[in-house]
Amino acid sequence: MEMPWDDVISEEDRRIFEIAGWGKRAGFGERPALLVIDVNYNFCGDTEEPVLDSIKKWRYACGPHAWNRGVPAIQRILAAGRSRRLPVIYTTNPRRDDGFDLGIWTLKSHRADDPVDVSGHKGNDIVSELSPEAGDLFIEKCKPSAFFGTTLASHLNNLKADSLIVMGTTTSGCVRATAVDALSYDILVTIPHEAVFDRSALSHKVALLDLHMKYVDVTDTDDVVDYLESLSTGIFDDVWPPAARAAAFDN
Repeated sequence: MEMPWDDVISEEDRRIFEIAGWGKRAGFGERPALLVIDVNYNFCGDTEEPVLDSIKKWRYACGPHAWNRGVPAIQRILAAGRSRRLPVIYTTNPRRDDGFDLGIWTLKSHRADDPVDVSGHKGNDIVSELSPEAGDLFIEKCKPSAFFGTTLASHLNNLKADSLIVMGTTTSGCVRATAVDALSYDILVTIPHEAVFDRSALSHKVALLDLHMKYVDVTDTDDVVDYLESLSTGIFDDVWPPAARAAAFDN
């Protein structure tokens, strides 16, 4: 399998990871939930345009990395997961109008006062191509990790989920922070590389390299879809009321 970092890793670094034993596949879990991180208009922009144009309006935007690769891959994976009635969890990140809940994060951008991510602005809405469905879980977070200060860990515990398929943005930021926190909770993580994206191609590749070598599995969309389609339908029905209601309706 070709990996996103193949064209940026040096031969010496490749040998270091190989000799040190890093990069082993940990494998998929038995009860996966699907996590879609921050795929909103802030991070995608509101139209398919070059990233240098998109960031003039949306300072977080990832441009074509979102629209041409990320969104279509996420659509495929969500369709496979929903066909098995797996839990789907979304995050977004609204802010207070005064930015207080951002804390010192505001110190890292000259455009921290842009109004696009405050509560009630379209920027926080999940893009319509990936709109949540009735019953999906929805988490609002104020920091990079979807676990920090949220109910995500308790939701996964209640679901008896042992693993996550992590998708969304940005690869080097919220995706990475969430994946490392998941490892800290002993939750298996698989990241399909086409289904995550970043405004910087280099950051995307290096973050995936580091995550795969030390923390989680990075694979591709085909591999994840094949895995999801191999699962029995309704494995969460005993603890996931929306799935059970859908099953009852189908019958």
